[in-house]
Order: sequence, then C-alpha cells, then structure tokens
Amino acid sequence: MGRIVAIDYGTKKVGLAVTDDQQLFAFGLATVHSAEVIKYLKDYNTRYAIDIFVIGEPKRLSNSATNSTQAVKNFGIHLGREFPGIKTECIDERYTSKIAQKSMLASGLSKKKRADKKLIDEISATIILQDYLIQRENGFR
Repeated sequence: MGRIVAIDYGTKKVGLAVTDDQQLFAFGLATVHSAEVIKYLKDYNTRYAIDIFVIGEPKRLSNSATNSTQAVKNFGIHLGREFPGIKTECIDERYTSKIAQKSMLASGLSKKKRADKKLIDEISATIILQDYLIQRENGFR
C-alpha cells in the first residue's frame, strides 16, 4: 500500500503531510516553495509510493470560492498531468490555518515558532490529511 500525501497549496509556499504505509496516521512532511513542489513530490514518489494526493480546497463560510480557489484548482490540474497514475482528491480546508495556530499555542511553542508560516503550512496540511482519513474511515469518501 502506498502513502497519501496532503497538500496545503499556496502560490509561494506549499505545506505537505503524509501518511504511514498503512494509511492510518498523518505526519507533517515539509513546506516547500511552490516552484519546487512538483520536483519534491517526484523525488518523494521514487522513494515511497504515493497512492493519493489530497489537496486542501479553500472556501468561504458561504461555501463559495475564495481568491485562492482557482490557483489551487490549476495546481490540481498540473499535478494530475505530472502524476497521471495517482488519484487526486480535494477536501475543504476551511479553518485549517486557525486550527494549526491554536494547536501550536496549545503545544507550548514559542511565539517565534508560532509565527513561522512554514510550520503553519505543514501543520495545516497535516490537519487536511487527518480530516481526509477521518472522512474515509466514516465512509464519506
């Protein structure tokens, strides 16, 4: 069984998270520059087989698109072209950055670490992946 990789896409930075081989647990993987994410994922896929990409889809509270939604959709199309054999799914990412910041605060991280956008992106990707795994376990996927 391959791994599931979650992506919190941004036009500058991309947070990544990954499951274990059994697809049970989510772990932060990295935050990479958006121009380097495809290369990073190709390198990762050569070491560890990827079964599914899960992309966080930005939405407003009203469930409408945000200013970032089209960029994320375009990235998903590009990802599908670069990895035609790997399934790509989208999942609602509302509140993931806020949840990431709250979890960093609750864990006792210093103010300097909590301000680290790279860490927030990686934790957000982990939350996206955890949400996906929960939905899958409960039969919503």
